Formats: sequence, structure tokens, C-alpha cells
Amino acid sequence: MNAPMNMPKGQRRKFWSWGYEGQDIPESEVKSMHERVAKRLGMSDFTILSDPTLDEIEIRAPRIKPPASLASFCTTEKWDRVAHTYGKSFRDLAMIYKRKYPNPPDVVAYPRDEKDIAAVLDWCGENGYAAVPFGGGSSVTGGINPPDDSSYKGVVTIDLENLNRVLEVDPTSRAARIQGGTFGPSLEEQLKPHGFTLRHIPQSWEFSTLGGWIATRSSGHYATHLTHIDDMVESLRVVTPTGTITNRRLPASGAGPSPDRAFIGSEGTLGIITEAWMRLQGRVKFRANASVSFKTFYEGAKAVRQITQAGLYPANCRYLDEKDAFFYGAGDGTESMLLIGYESADHPVDAWLDRSLEICRDYGGTVKQKAGTGTDALETSRSGAQGSWRNQFRYLPYLMHVRAAMGIVSFTFETAYTWDKFEALDTEVMRRVAEAEKKICGGGIVCRRFSFLYPDGPAPYYSIMAPSSHEKNIEHYAALNKVASDALLELGATITHHHAVGRSFRPWYDKEIDPGFIRMMQASKREVDPNWVLNPGILFDKPKA
Repeated sequence: MNAPMNMPKGQRRKFWSWGYEGQDIPESEVKSMHERVAKRLGMSDFTILSDPTLDEIEIRAPRIKPPASLASFCTTEKWDRVAHTYGKSFRDLAMIYKRKYPNPPDVVAYPRDEKDIAAVLDWCGENGYAAVPFGGGSSVTGGINPPDDSSYKGVVTIDLENLNRVLEVDPTSRAARIQGGTFGPSLEEQLKPHGFTLRHIPQSWEFSTLGGWIATRSSGHYATHLTHIDDMVESLRVVTPTGTITNRRLPASGAGPSPDRAFIGSEGTLGIITEAWMRLQGRVKFRANASVSFKTFYEGAKAVRQITQAGLYPANCRYLDEKDAFFYGAGDGTESMLLIGYESADHPVDAWLDRSLEICRDYGGTVKQKAGTGTDALETSRSGAQGSWRNQFRYLPYLMHVRAAMGIVSFTFETAYTWDKFEALDTEVMRRVAEAEKKICGGGIVCRRFSFLYPDGPAPYYSIMAPSSHEKNIEHYAALNKVASDALLELGATITHHHAVGRSFRPWYDKEIDPGFIRMMQASKREVDPNWVLNPGILFDKPKA
């Protein structure tokens, strides 16, 4: 296959971790991570596994073979099948380092256009094969993992990396028509000459696609306002097994339920998003930002709530508890830290920051760092507490595999709930998880931060790290994840705010969503995917006859 413009020429993405082959993490950084984690978890005796190689991995022979009509863009080569077996969840990385690949896709298709996609879906439907849409493979919830379902004779992964272009820009309406397989860096590179940006930058931005963001209801750069990709979608074009659906491009409409939202968040179960008209932003010219410390997490949370309810809409409003601030180098471990910033393509934003800092001081906050129009706010955002957070946040995915190689348990879960539940719910979640870590793993760490915020509630993001072993880390992860997920559902929170459901959260999604709505979704799937080809087992199952 020729490398598309999404990918650096001559390079492939690593199948075992974040990044491209040849982009090795300096050994000193790997060693430092091992030492920091071991010290924090009190571990002195652990085995570090080497990075897997393709030769070490054994996979079953393909159960199916693409017909001659599809052979030019389909493959059964080992690397392609291995690279499309797992996403980037903790369990995925643990399985990769165990060299276990019990359920790879049989064929990987790289369609060049919508006709190729339709042809693959026809082939799957006629022969009883499952089809798994694939963007960047960054899912942390099992959303791109092949279904383990014996009723399907084979699995075909459909990788959209060739659909990678900005096709049209409407500067008057400030929108662009973009193909679904376009990765974040390529998307922004193509928009830059037009003076625009999508400004949707999830942590997976470098290795995730527009279609994937839409299919999973991704949240990106903005902590408040324009948080979800939903708000940036103007219209969609979707290929389904029964035909192509194109939704009319409009700024808004009251004509019945939104057709776009039928596919936003559908996780590849109803169709494959090939194009989207997306609302754009002007490129940022004005910035103002600050870091503020608080003595306790709950006192700072009151200030954050007031800021969100004041209609100030900061672009960045990450609020880290004491442990999280320490981990990211944004604090010394004794205080929680708020990293707040405003930005605009049109006007100075200092007044909004000043009002936010007034609110912070009202709740006992201490301003540690501040920059605005009269100073270099961009440079300030890359130094001090803000810079430490930014650098760690962007770089951490490249080190996820280091923890998997140690055999510990390390994962995150995120949620959202209303402010009236906040302190009681957060306290109970932290208590249950800490108790479970002690009982299951003998100890561990749990910390949290606010990633996204709404006037009616926060979206907390919890991080778990606990000692374990290569023999038991998946078992320990499953037990801890169940405690956390059970707590969220029982206490009235959502099972996920922005990482989608996938296969990992299906048991809890089934409890969160009304059965009547699931029947509506099943009925929709029967119409557009009568042979139940697309991503079976995601969101809902095929009704029993």
C-alpha cells in the first residue's frame, strides 16, 4: 500500500504502542518512568517485558479470502491484521505485551472511495462476514476490536486512511467538506492555508480521524462550549449496506429529529461516515491564561462551577486534584491546580480571564501565573504549571506501553453528572476505588481532574494505577473497572462522557439507556444494515428471532 498523506512517508504506525515505527522513546525516559511508577506504587520486584516484534506473534490463518474484484485494496498480510486487532485500551496493551492475538481480523480493506466501501459491505452481507470500521485505531473502549462471535464466518476491518482530504472550503459560511479518514494533523495542515481551524484536539488527535471523532462523539480542545464534535457537524454523508445517506447542509433546522445525530455517536453500527461538512473557527490570535492553586479540591470546584455558570466559556479549564497536579508536574502534591485559558480569533480576552480570577480569589484561590494580551500568553502556556501539564498531556500516550510492559494496572475512566451530586458522588467513587485497590492489588493510587465543564455539571476524569503482575493484571483491571463502573451507574452518572461505549462498557450502557431506545436503534439498524454486518455487538445486539 502507498503511504497516504495522513502518514509520514515511508513510516507505519507501531502496532504495539503510540507513534510511528522508528520513533523510539529515549531509554532514559523509559527508565525514569519505570522508577517513578515503582516508587509511587512501592514496587521493588517486577518484570519488564520487551516490546513485541511481529515475528513473536502467532495468529490464525485467514478464514476468508477477498475476491478478485476487491483484491487491489484488500490484504491478508500479517502486519495489517495484527495492527488492526487492538486499539489502545489498557487491556489491549496488556494483551499485546503478552503476545496474545486470539481474534484478529481476517482481511483488512483500504477502500479508495465510496464505491470500494459499498463493494466491501456487499461482499460481507452476501457471505455472513462482520465489517469493522477503522479510523486511527485509538479507541480505549474496544470499539474497533473484531467481534468474537462464531455466527460470523469472518471479519473484515475497513480502514479509511485513503479518504484523507479536505475536499472543499466555504470561507463565507466558514465551513469545510472533509473526508472521514482524515487524521488531526493532516486536517489542520490542509485548513491552514485558508486561514481556518477545526480546533478539535482530543489527546488522540495525532492518531485519530474526523470520522472516528464523529462516530464516537469525541470531545476535544474546548473545556467549555464547542466541547463535543456534535456541535461542529453541519451535515454528514454516510455509506450504509443499503445505500448512501446524505444529509442536507444547514446551519440549523427544526424539521424533525436531526438526521446527523442518528449517526453521531453510532460507533460504526449504522454506517461508515465518509464525508462531513464541519463548522470551522478562525485561527487563534488572542490568548490569556493563568494557573491558580487551591487548598482543597472541593473548594476549587466551587470556583470552577461559578465560572461555568457565569457564561465566561474558557477554552481551557482543566482542574487537577493534588495527586494529579503532582503527577503532571503542575504542583507539589499539596494543592489542587486550575489551569484556565481563553482564546479568540477576533478580540482580546483579558477581561474574561480577569473575571475568572476574581471568582477564584473569592473561593480562596492563589494565582500562580498569569499572561494576557500585553505579554506572551502563548509562551506562558508552554511554561510553568501550564507548560508541564501541556507537555505531559501530549506526550503521555507515547509512554502508555511502558506501564503495560511493567505488568501493573493503569487505566482511566471518565464520566459526567450534575453539580448537585458532585461532592457526594465524587467522594463515594474515590472511596470505593481506593478500597478496591487495597483489597485487590494491595494498594494503589486514584486521582482525578475536571476535563470538561458545563453549567449544570462537571465531567470528571479519574486515573487509576495499582501494583500487579503480568499474570494477573488483566484480571485485576477487570475487577477494578467493574467497581468503578458499577459505582457510576448506581450513583447516577454516565458510563462515559467522551470515550464512547465500545465493547468495554456495553454491560453498563445496557443499564444506563432505556430499553425502548435500544429497540429504536435496533429497528434503525434493520433498515440500513439488514444483514447485521457493521460492528456487531457494539451498543446493542441483534434481537433474537
